[in-house]
Amino acid sequence: MGLTFVEGTVTGPTGTSRSVDFLVDSGATYSLLPQDVWQNLGLKPTETYTFTLADGTKIERDIAECRIALNGTGRHSPVILGIAGDEPLLGVVTLEILGLVLDPFQRTLRPMMMRLG
Repeated sequence: MGLTFVEGTVTGPTGTSRSVDFLVDSGATYSLLPQDVWQNLGLKPTETYTFTLADGTKIERDIAECRIALNGTGRHSPVILGIAGDEPLLGVVTLEILGLVLDPFQRTLRPMMMRLG
């Protein structure tokens, strides 16, 4: 599958916002913000999670929460606080919170079909 990037706006607890070009990663659970972005927003770690990379390597990263807006919809989402060299990723938890899914054929985001029950 090809790469899909989307522009989003992230907002921290002080109201500071930044535009971010996210790589949409349907294999990633959580979204990731690069170190310079989350520090600029004033995010503070609330938890530390252990993640397993595709090659089986385990890494620890801090987690926080911020507002992410895409396609005119914004909501709060957990985010991984990246370290130097990490690139912005948009994971499925954020997509689901925003009611969006990745269309792998068109390589675009589209509204999720909402079901109750």
